[in-house]
Amino acid sequence: MNSKNCCCADKPDSAGTQPKPQANRDTSKPSQSGQNATAQLIVPGMGSNHCAGLVNTSIERLQGVATIQTNIASHQVDIVFDVNKTNLDEIRIAVESAGYDVADAQLSLNGDAQKVAMTVPGMGSNHCAGLVRTSLERLQGIVDIQTNIANHQVTVSFDPGLVDRQALKATVEKAGYDVASIESASSDSHQAAEDAEEQYLAQAWRNLWFAAIPTTIIMLLMIPEMFWQPIPGYLAIVALLAFPVVFFRGGKATHRSAWRSLKNRTANMDVLISLGSMPPYLIGLIGFFYPMTSFIEMASTIMTFHMLGRYLETRAKGRASQAIKRLINLGAKTAIIIRNNTELEVPVKELIIGDVMVVKPGGKVPTDGEIVEGNSHLDESIATGESVPVEKGPGDLVLGATINKEGLLKVKATKIGADTFLSQVIRLVEQAQGSKVPIQEFADRVTASFVPAVIAIALMSFVAWIVFADTFRPILEWGATFLPWVDPSLSPIIAATLAAVAVLVIACPCALGLATPTAIMVGSGMGAEKGVLIRSGEAIQTLKDIKVVVLDKTGTITAGKPSLTDVIPTSAFSSEVLLAATAAVESGSEHPLAQAIVQGAKERQLHIPPLENFRSITARGVEGVVNGQLVHVGSRRLLSEQGVDLGELDETLRSLEVQGKTAMLVAIDKQAAGVVAVADTIKEDSKSAIKAMHELNIHVVMVTGDNERTAKYVADQVGIDQVLANVLPEGKVDSVKQLQAKYGNSVAMVGDGINDAPALKQANVGIAIGAGADVAIEAADVTLVKGELTKLVEAILLSRATFRKIVQNLFWAWFYNLAAIPVAAVGLLHPMIGVIAMTVSSLSVIGNSILLKRAKINVN
Repeated sequence: MNSKNCCCADKPDSAGTQPKPQANRDTSKPSQSGQNATAQLIVPGMGSNHCAGLVNTSIERLQGVATIQTNIASHQVDIVFDVNKTNLDEIRIAVESAGYDVADAQLSLNGDAQKVAMTVPGMGSNHCAGLVRTSLERLQGIVDIQTNIANHQVTVSFDPGLVDRQALKATVEKAGYDVASIESASSDSHQAAEDAEEQYLAQAWRNLWFAAIPTTIIMLLMIPEMFWQPIPGYLAIVALLAFPVVFFRGGKATHRSAWRSLKNRTANMDVLISLGSMPPYLIGLIGFFYPMTSFIEMASTIMTFHMLGRYLETRAKGRASQAIKRLINLGAKTAIIIRNNTELEVPVKELIIGDVMVVKPGGKVPTDGEIVEGNSHLDESIATGESVPVEKGPGDLVLGATINKEGLLKVKATKIGADTFLSQVIRLVEQAQGSKVPIQEFADRVTASFVPAVIAIALMSFVAWIVFADTFRPILEWGATFLPWVDPSLSPIIAATLAAVAVLVIACPCALGLATPTAIMVGSGMGAEKGVLIRSGEAIQTLKDIKVVVLDKTGTITAGKPSLTDVIPTSAFSSEVLLAATAAVESGSEHPLAQAIVQGAKERQLHIPPLENFRSITARGVEGVVNGQLVHVGSRRLLSEQGVDLGELDETLRSLEVQGKTAMLVAIDKQAAGVVAVADTIKEDSKSAIKAMHELNIHVVMVTGDNERTAKYVADQVGIDQVLANVLPEGKVDSVKQLQAKYGNSVAMVGDGINDAPALKQANVGIAIGAGADVAIEAADVTLVKGELTKLVEAILLSRATFRKIVQNLFWAWFYNLAAIPVAAVGLLHPMIGVIAMTVSSLSVIGNSILLKRAKINVN
């Protein structure tokens, strides 16, 4: 069959695209190799933890599911599963069975499996796509096949041990279709989530107007019908206007979701709305045969306000979760690279490691890399939260999405895609927003049985009003004195219906489900913007109660690299001459201390003379000829061997060593010239950060492998309470355990090195310095991107503010439900008032979470 004359019986729409591209995706038979995969689903309607719990419950019933992770901030569900036991279609059906539509579904393969995208221009209909799928399904090693006739693309996931790209291409061509290209496939889950959210918001807006217009007309007709003049054919008009509101568009989706949920033996919030709108409409139709009060207006109004609530919640929650959107938008979209001596502009996703990128003044660095040419200042506020530009030059590392302020730079790409700093930040924020705090577990357990309990209360309320109407009627008479919607003259059946429906619509658990995640969304987003990355919700709850902070010395309290601290000349030489001669000799050495001296001389803008006859003297120091003079730099032993009289320098040397500094004696032409000292300097903010921790009643402990004298000197400089010196790397874990035994499970550990990773894991909260080792960052619960200890104080303040919001949200959500349900059950709450209150409750929780942005967490 030739692709050019395909029998396109199933034609696309007039625009040439399928209305629902996801409907054209299919999953083939699984591989026989036991391959695992990760399905990534975008579920726009999953707006709270209650919804996420229902989705989890449904998926867990499938065979072969290993792990499930839901993230209501990005509406994403990640499932790791065995492709021999289930597939992507079954997972999608499981989600839909819980009552939620799937906007997008992607498959990421684990292990050695691969994924390719083939462009097949002749595949112009579902019939053609079916032929392509059928051909590919006959191959061994196929894990998943997705076809999209809108863009003529076939995406195939396969086991490369059983089939290769050429076999895939040949199979499609044998089916009669040319393959224009075949390349590795990658999915942008962030973009898919953003597109799905925008579509969901647009759909919610359309559904709202579809319901609001007929309902407004009904309200305008109801007023004269009730108070002035009966309208001929009123019931028929109202029934016709309300029918599309209750049963089409948003109403249809609500009932479908409710039915799916009940079939799946779960109960989502749509069950309550469906029971609150459909029965009143059907009961209202009895008015055509028997004189009674119409409930049709109420059914239409409830569904309309439900649509309004959906729209407002989606829009408000989008504001709460905007941190990830801002982070994604920070990245550059294109890059200018040099290939074959020619500048080319390419999409960032096409960069490869080793590409040399040209970054012009005012432009964004496309991806992480190393400067190979040029000098400039870069705005690194996305990483550090600080607005002051940082000077960079050849050899310096730069981060993607940072902004080049002035000079032209050439940067070699060292990390791309998911390995870049920005991608790691986004991943950490997503992890935090998708995680739970311990306080939420109880709320989730209660919420899981909340909807069935509400339905039971509604039924009991209905029966009670039928059986004990005379007992309840005095309550209505009392309520009528101050509530205009209460009518004591209602018949028992009408009063029972109103009470039951009011219970159903007032008790929606959305506010409970939104209480914790919205606060975490805002809090973790604020942290990311300030250079504090919180990995989990549990860390937020634990960090607020920290009583002890254990600080590693090197790289945490101190800068972690030596720098020049003291230049003390004898009376025969000036400090400039001493430092210039010392730097000239040390320029011949690769030792870190030597490089610190050379760098110190450059920072003081000294001219470093040329060096001749350099020689390193083992275990003693170095020597060389500078400006015709023989210069020695090193220990007492070296100068003593050269016959140099140290004089008062010996006492100066001792005083510097007491301060924990590495001091070197200098002699010029065998005459004592002075002392130059190098030390690992204390970070500028260490003292103020430790003071702030003391103000928060936090006990600060320093742990280090240094000797007691050096450790005590550093501790005294910054005001640390307790010092644990001479601690070997493996001893840090024991130190943390001892502090936990003394102070309880409220110990945080801050470190930056590989040897800190076990202690970070042992601590109740592990905090990594962002400039430190990757393994330390991976082991930590919190990462301080810039490495400043003041950011740790901000993290503690942020955790306390976030947890306060969670408690406030849960309190008001519980208070609202506990107070409103009894009022509704006794008939004092009209269903239309209830559905408005339900919406206001959810919005108030979201709004309270957004107010977290006003919290003051900066350290002065």
